[in-house]
Amino acid sequence: MAAGILFALFLSGFFWGAGFIKDWIKPFGTIFINSLKLIAVPLILASLIKGVSDLGDITKLSKMGTRTVFTFILTTFIAVSIGLVLVNVIKPGEGISQETRSNLLSSYAQDVSGRIEQAKEQTETGPLKALEDIVPSNIFFAASDNTKMLQVIFFAVFFGVSLILIPAKTAKPVKDFFTSFNEVILKMIDLIMLAAPYGVFALLAALVVESPSADLFSALAIYALTVILGLLLMLGVYSGIVWLSTRNTPQFFLKAIAPAQLLAFSTSSSAATLPVTMDCVQNNLEVPEEVASFVLPIGATINMDGTSLYQAVAAVFIAQAFGMDLNLGAQLMIIVTATLASIGSAAVPGAGMVMLVIVLAQAGIPEAGLALIFAVDRPLDMCRTVVNISGDAAVSVLIARSVQK
Repeated sequence: MAAGILFALFLSGFFWGAGFIKDWIKPFGTIFINSLKLIAVPLILASLIKGVSDLGDITKLSKMGTRTVFTFILTTFIAVSIGLVLVNVIKPGEGISQETRSNLLSSYAQDVSGRIEQAKEQTETGPLKALEDIVPSNIFFAASDNTKMLQVIFFAVFFGVSLILIPAKTAKPVKDFFTSFNEVILKMIDLIMLAAPYGVFALLAALVVESPSADLFSALAIYALTVILGLLLMLGVYSGIVWLSTRNTPQFFLKAIAPAQLLAFSTSSSAATLPVTMDCVQNNLEVPEEVASFVLPIGATINMDGTSLYQAVAAVFIAQAFGMDLNLGAQLMIIVTATLASIGSAAVPGAGMVMLVIVLAQAGIPEAGLALIFAVDRPLDMCRTVVNISGDAAVSVLIARSVQK
């Protein structure tokens, strides 16, 4: 990471440097991310089918599933609440001048219009559309699209439950296949991670040369620091969850998941980081495979605590920048909307921005205000992805402890 940043800063001093990095360095980072995404769906299928079928009892699955979803919703609620408290205390939006606001609105108008169109497609659906979308009409189509992870999870759980319900003798060959299949996927992860340093180098170098000017960053520094402070507090919440569950120190927890956090920071994708998150949780935090393989894929899809916190801060920040005063009722609705929107966020870079449009619309905040935060969205996306996967890891520890594992 450090080498990639320094390399990009050095080459930026030459007129040809940025073009060289985009053409000859960035592709290796893209290849690395694509290779991780390549095995995300097979990993979910193999690990989740194996994990569910190994439970051997549907009541265990029901207990684990209920506790997992409830805990995810609770941590998301806490994250949004922390974000709202911080943004109301620090008030970063009041420091944005009229000139800076005008420049940002004009610079990112085209990006904003694209996000608004995507959000409109999601809002122009029925109230049960999210539930309807969980059940795929074609599992092969769902498995070919990383934004449809919930459909893949539904199929894997359905398949695993069906394996439990048929005679053990009949189910054994299928279970043996998925056990072997899971081992092959884990070995593929090992091989891909050999290239991780080079992939991360390329990703960070490309990020540096593609970032907006330093002037825009300085204008949004207080907003960015507010988000980062909230994310750090959420890491403290997760450390507390692990301490209460296992009496292990925060240092132990953070060290155990550090490889996954660094990869999440580099890729900005919970889905791409999932293989490494599972490896850290199982081997470093010693969460049993049957729990990790159930909790983590679901968490990578519906548990977006970092994204939810950022949406709360961003919504109030934009309102402050436009001189709007949001009352308590409007901010409580932001908590509800951001919590629900996080469940629908795809585990891919930038998905939180689309969900933010829905949060802004609900609160009556001008959607054009997205332009105010575009300049710092990518680095903050990297930070909030770290929190997203850390939350998944902490909840998996809690669930394992609650089911005496």
